[in-house]
Amino acid sequence: MLAVPLDGDVARAVNWRARLTHRLARHLRTSPVTLAPATPLVSFTFDDVPVCAATEGARMLVDYGGRGTFYISGSLIGTQARHWRVASEEHILALHEAGHEIGSHTYSHVFLPNLDSKGIVAESQRNGSCLRAIVPGLTLESFAFPYGFGSLPAKRTLAAIYRTSRGIVPGLNVGRADLQLLQANPLMDGRVDAAGIARMMDEALAKNGWLVFYGHDVVENPSPYGCSPALLEAALRAASDRGIPCVSVAEGLRRSLRRPAA
Repeated sequence: MLAVPLDGDVARAVNWRARLTHRLARHLRTSPVTLAPATPLVSFTFDDVPVCAATEGARMLVDYGGRGTFYISGSLIGTQARHWRVASEEHILALHEAGHEIGSHTYSHVFLPNLDSKGIVAESQRNGSCLRAIVPGLTLESFAFPYGFGSLPAKRTLAAIYRTSRGIVPGLNVGRADLQLLQANPLMDGRVDAAGIARMMDEALAKNGWLVFYGHDVVENPSPYGCSPALLEAALRAASDRGIPCVSVAEGLRRSLRRPAA
């Protein structure tokens, strides 16, 4: 297992082999597609799902007519992490009932480059069973790599389980893409401001692209991995002012997927 806290800076702890396999995973597509949404789109995603994301963050999305994707690790439900308390079963059910998407983040929040295919399948199955015990009949379409690190074997294994896997490589999803490493941009006060968000929204508008954001907590004085309500508000307002629909990852894929890449 990776010897870093759940919400720590994993980049400082990984060895060169993990860095290399992640770099290969970034550049070699295993699930190539052409993404061509008819209109620009934006998706807001939250990893680990702190209580404040499941409550304040989810409420803000709904207030703007949007829905988000919340990537959950079953073993963390209701626990206390370093910077936040993780959402409870009741919070998860409320998210689903409000129309938000529940996604998978492995059961144990495990570092995937350390797992073989059998281990990844086992983690996915266990997490699915856990989440379906909370939301009966839940369909899990979307996955996010814990710590943002993937590998080519992991991507190939995940492709048989989920429609998409989201990483933390920044960019706009449009044209040639890899469904098992969707690009996503940090929604974190220390890494982006309202002006930067506006520029990304303008690019999505100009290119008819699908913009994905990721974060964790939504609270005043957030952790280094989260955002303040003011920053989320700025992002939601920027999308609304430009007429960009705010959709879950599963819905974003449905609106973006046109044909296999050549």
